[in-house]
Amino acid sequence: MPRNRRPEETVVLITGASSGIGKACAEHLARRGYRVFGTSRRAPFPPAPTAPGQPIMLQMDVTQDESVRRAVDFIVRETGRLDVVVNNAGFGVAGAVEDTSIDEAKSQLETNFFGVLRVCRAALPVMRAQGEGLIVNISSLGGVIALPFQALYSASKFAVEGLTEALRLEVRPFGIRVTMIEPGDMRTGFTDQRVRVAAWGPTSAYAPYAERVLQVVETDERHGGAPERVAVLLERILRSPNPAPRYRVGPAFQRLAARLKGILPGRLFEWALAKYYRIP
Repeated sequence: MPRNRRPEETVVLITGASSGIGKACAEHLARRGYRVFGTSRRAPFPPAPTAPGQPIMLQMDVTQDESVRRAVDFIVRETGRLDVVVNNAGFGVAGAVEDTSIDEAKSQLETNFFGVLRVCRAALPVMRAQGEGLIVNISSLGGVIALPFQALYSASKFAVEGLTEALRLEVRPFGIRVTMIEPGDMRTGFTDQRVRVAAWGPTSAYAPYAERVLQVVETDERHGGAPERVAVLLERILRSPNPAPRYRVGPAFQRLAARLKGILPGRLFEWALAKYYRIP
């Protein structure tokens, strides 16, 4: 949180706040007294009035430059500032690399990576003028460990990781702090909203393996942690005077796997991953 600023004086923008992690974060912070603006593609613009303790929902499509600028400009006109940005909007594409068309790959990156870039570029001039601000990018443990048959999702999150690390250094002189949260599996609508590539199905050479892997993935997701855990962590980050580069949250074995990737020999780690996902 900006230094010496109380929650009710802190303006927070959270993208993708209509469901899942984004909704949990927006509702939690609003209940805690923060002035929260959540976004979704289907929300009204200008936003409808809301009761105290509820986030204000407004329309933003992170794949459209003008939509992002309009939402950020509205918040700044209404409040005079923008203290915290949480880049959460995203979705998942499933399919073998060979089966994924270029258009499908672009669609994944357009939201998960370029959406983050658009929002950062719109918010940073405001934060630089203020001399302070906080950007929290929601990455994933899938941005640390590449997930088979979700290669483009992992690629988008690996890209967010690199963007975040570089941005932290670039904006330090302006009093802006940048960090990321790497959730493991969470019980959200993300599972049901996953998009399978058009070539997914029995005619694909990868069908027997892809179905087995996705069964493991979706079972883990449906038994994952509550998204409110991310919300609690987010508030802790907002209250930190010097946030760390990254924070991990989720099932313990997944957080351990992310640590082991940097310790175990590459072939051993890959063997363990293949065994877990039942890839021969």
